[in-house]
Amino acid sequence: MEMSELAWAILPNGLEEFFDLESFERDEKIFKIVLVEKNILPKEMPADFHGKKVINTVLNDFMMDDFMIRGRKTELVLRRRWWKFEGVPRMLMRSLDMLHPSLRYSNDFVDFLKELDRQLTGGDQPDSEKQLFKSKNT
Repeated sequence: MEMSELAWAILPNGLEEFFDLESFERDEKIFKIVLVEKNILPKEMPADFHGKKVINTVLNDFMMDDFMIRGRKTELVLRRRWWKFEGVPRMLMRSLDMLHPSLRYSNDFVDFLKELDRQLTGGDQPDSEKQLFKSKNT
């Protein structure tokens, strides 16, 4: 297995379709993986972009945290692409379903954190059991 295959195996599902692996760094505290969005226009675009010529693309870095690897924080840097079209005042950016829209985490990591919170706080238990759980742990 090559290094890039290993990287894609541990990254959130679906990223490989839209990104290329640019770099991978590791030190005592962190793994940092940098991905660059491919210059491929989204299949589904708002009507005002149809038939227009792309006149510029811009890359903006978006950093997100993911599951720890071997006790190190994992930072994913997504170099997101924005397309500027002739005659359209706004820019176009691809929508990615694997990223949580309001947080800088993958959806898988958000689900993991929610489940961990439920387990630690007794989140799925009736109120009487939650109080018992809290009183035992305080």
